[in-house]
Amino acid sequence: MPERTESDSRKLLRRLRDSLATPGKGQERLDQITRLIADSMGTEVCSIYLFRDADTLELSATQGLKAGSVHHTRMRLGEGLVGRVARTAQPVNTGNAPAEKGFRYMPETGEELYPSFLGVPIQRVGERMGVLVVQSKVAREFSEDELYGLEVVAMVLAEMTELGAFLGEGEALGGTHRHPVMFHGTTAQEGTAEGRVWLHEPRVVVTNPVGDDPDAERERLTDAVEKLRKQVDQMLSEAVSLDKEHRQVLETYKMFAHSRGWIRRMSEDIDLGLSAEAAVEKEQSTARARLEQSADPYLRDRLHDLEDLSNRLLRILTDQGHNTDLDLPENPVLVARNIGPADLLDYGRRLKGVVLEEGSVGSHAAIVARALSIPLVIHAQRITSEAMNGDPILVDGDQGFAHLRPEDTVAAAFRDKMAMQAEAQERYASLRELPAAATCGTRINLMMNAGLMADLPSLEGSGAEGVGLFRTELQFLIRSHVPRRGELAKLYSRVMDAAHGRRVAFRTLDIGSDKVLPYMKPHDEPNPAMGWRAIRVGLDKPGMLRMQLQALIRAANGRPLTVMFPFIACHKEFTTARAFLTKEIARETLLGRPVPASVEAGAMLETPSLAFAPQAFFDDADFISIGGNDLKQFFFAADRENERVRRRYDTLDVSFLTFLEQIVARCAASGTPLSFCGEDAGRPIEALTFAALGLTTLSMRPASIGPVKSLIRRANLTHLKAVIDEARAKGAASVRPAVVGYLARL
Repeated sequence: MPERTESDSRKLLRRLRDSLATPGKGQERLDQITRLIADSMGTEVCSIYLFRDADTLELSATQGLKAGSVHHTRMRLGEGLVGRVARTAQPVNTGNAPAEKGFRYMPETGEELYPSFLGVPIQRVGERMGVLVVQSKVAREFSEDELYGLEVVAMVLAEMTELGAFLGEGEALGGTHRHPVMFHGTTAQEGTAEGRVWLHEPRVVVTNPVGDDPDAERERLTDAVEKLRKQVDQMLSEAVSLDKEHRQVLETYKMFAHSRGWIRRMSEDIDLGLSAEAAVEKEQSTARARLEQSADPYLRDRLHDLEDLSNRLLRILTDQGHNTDLDLPENPVLVARNIGPADLLDYGRRLKGVVLEEGSVGSHAAIVARALSIPLVIHAQRITSEAMNGDPILVDGDQGFAHLRPEDTVAAAFRDKMAMQAEAQERYASLRELPAAATCGTRINLMMNAGLMADLPSLEGSGAEGVGLFRTELQFLIRSHVPRRGELAKLYSRVMDAAHGRRVAFRTLDIGSDKVLPYMKPHDEPNPAMGWRAIRVGLDKPGMLRMQLQALIRAANGRPLTVMFPFIACHKEFTTARAFLTKEIARETLLGRPVPASVEAGAMLETPSLAFAPQAFFDDADFISIGGNDLKQFFFAADRENERVRRRYDTLDVSFLTFLEQIVARCAASGTPLSFCGEDAGRPIEALTFAALGLTTLSMRPASIGPVKSLIRRANLTHLKAVIDEARAKGAASVRPAVVGYLARL
């Protein structure tokens, strides 16, 4: 067969566009398209296979194969040559299909007459839609020009599929973004929500994939690329204060924006008949399919860079993707690949929930979501490719699920769950003014965690007795520069005002690990959770620690002040940090400024080493707060960001509880007040168990106080302690079954 020319390709695309422009049903259009492609390429067979579900392809139209096989021939992802193309997102080109590894013979199609096979994926920016195949009786491999031309045609089919050009009966013709999809992610903030999708960065829809005038399309592309380069140059010029890592990302943007190969490939796509925006998206899809196969994490990161740049270029070409607050749907649920704390704060409490493809349990976004009491699910892979603005969505932050376009039965069951939770909250509200006193008479102090002024109204609403942890790092994370001392002093003063005399424990800056300040030089550490973070940063950069301590002292303005130093691993770190606080109080006194009426300086016990510190540490500390999230991960050597191991170990494991009891005993011996702060403190069964072991102060998110208080008021801690001791004596690995059994008898 003679090689096809550029005009042949453009001619085919125009014929396809004209065919799609005429009224007709989805099946009729598909049938006509297969005839046009077979005729244009001079092949006996052209077939289109579309996904009927995430794992099954269905022959949806054909020219040349037996008509009776349409909508009857199906194959699993990876099955046969068609399934291989779909799984790998790479073409298969062979002159002897039966000899290819993985070939599967489909007798109902009559394809045994056609040994030549060329299959290309129908895909759109990583979203698999199907496979386009041509076959011939002549045993030969198809040329590079033919392969490239078929990929261009597949690109147009992908865009038209996205626009709903092939809707019809049956699953395969049901259209994209219409079926229910459940995403299984990770819980980052508990809670449930029902609402409508709001894409933080809405997808660009290419409505004109075929270009009539290649010269005009190339000019559009050239102009858009020039605008893109200016945008990148401007970002670089404004990035003088950014850290090295951020500048490297922008330098990568600049490299891609000036890549001759990238521009050349898009120009070649235009020559073959694509519009400028379709050419950009074709190269974006091709790069994604190639880089996703790479095992090199660096190359996968470059995929994100190229996708971000491609999306910027598409927005310039189409003038799409510019959301405004005016467009927010009712009960918006934010869907994004990732989001920074400042952007999330801008949305604020208007959001009902958040679902991210990336993120981490301890990320900035997770901290803000907890502060705003917004359910957050992370690691919901590919949800930004599937979701559309306005789609109905259910967010189950308790289980880590997101139901996109849920079926009626799923939605009904979810609403029942939300109604039960609402009823429970009403019951908990009736306990707000009552103490968390067990039936044995033991009283437990329930405190709340906070990090924003927006948290403080929860002090009254939740019935918390104070703030057991105020995270001060959020004010550093949401800025592009170090906040001023005066700004911090005003904020801390407002926090104390809002507490109305209740105790507020201010934790000094806890950065590092997964909380990196945008204006600090990052340090490439193999294990950042155990690296240069929290008090280690403060002691190595005393200027920042001193500035924050000065702000806290001035905010107190004669009121009591409670300061807590994070991630203390040894006695010396605590005494050094406390000495800074003492020195700053003395300095303020010399300057004639008011100093706190009283000062409590405590430590967060987050490393097992501190539990074995000398007695002098327990005598010196005014109080100790167990940081349960970090202590648990270090005790079990199980990274809480690693899904394979984070749920492997039970908090009520006998070894961990025995360790906690040792800490309780040491604090009791020195008369040092002790509290437990962390996610487990807000889980009723765990909280009750801690209380039975002697942890009489627990700090948690505000929404957890009601459920925890309710359970404590029903239980006898003396009896529960006996149940726990009995389970340990019998050799139980975890006391959870025994505790649950005790509660069932109440």
